[in-house]
Amino acid sequence: MFRVAAAVVACVLAFNAHAALFEDDEARRAILDLRQKVDASQQRVTDDLRKAVDDNAQLRRSMLDLSNQIESLRNEIATMRGQNEQLSRAVADMQRNQKDLTQGVDDRLRKFEPGKVTVDGKEFVAEPAEKQEFEAALATLRKGDFAAAQTSFVAFMKRYPQSGYKSSALFWLANAQYAVRNYRDAVVNFRALVVAEPDHMRAPEALLSMANCQVELKDVKSARKTLEELVKAYPQSEATSVAKERLTKLK
Repeated sequence: MFRVAAAVVACVLAFNAHAALFEDDEARRAILDLRQKVDASQQRVTDDLRKAVDDNAQLRRSMLDLSNQIESLRNEIATMRGQNEQLSRAVADMQRNQKDLTQGVDDRLRKFEPGKVTVDGKEFVAEPAEKQEFEAALATLRKGDFAAAQTSFVAFMKRYPQSGYKSSALFWLANAQYAVRNYRDAVVNFRALVVAEPDHMRAPEALLSMANCQVELKDVKSARKTLEELVKAYPQSEATSVAKERLTKLK
């Protein structure tokens, strides 16, 4: 009986020992599996971290490249802006030069183009050379060089027989002739003015001067007739007042 019990106890102990041994193996395998999983997880983390570092480095390089490209573009834009400013200035200079050139051409052409002038209350169109020649003859007369003025006005009327200056030129020519005592020609030219343009503002004065020439020629009868014509034709003129006074003195 004791032996049986001892055998039973021995079997139980052996079984327990075997069970314990079996449990230790399972635990070790579980630990090994867990360690492998941990190692695998750490490896993945390490790989992910390395990849993240690599990606970050690549991103940094990309950002640096982008920054360099932006800076390069800024420089190009600045250069283009400077070129545009230079081009704008060049265009402005060219337009200004073209305007000056056009103005210069217009001014030069204008010297040869007819233009409106007003002389003795009369407006008409005259050639630049025509205007210049008349004004030169008149300036000569005003300087007191009556002989030269007479020559200039005669030459002017030959050159421009249909000129709008003709009546004024006749008046001043006759005055120059009166000044050099060429009374007969002066009478002819004063009369020519009155006949050609009786409404000319110089017509009353021309008749008064014509009468003076006739007095100088001792032709008192003609002088009186001329003065009477003046008083009748131009009663409101200043020359008429003078003519009335002279009529009282002429006998």
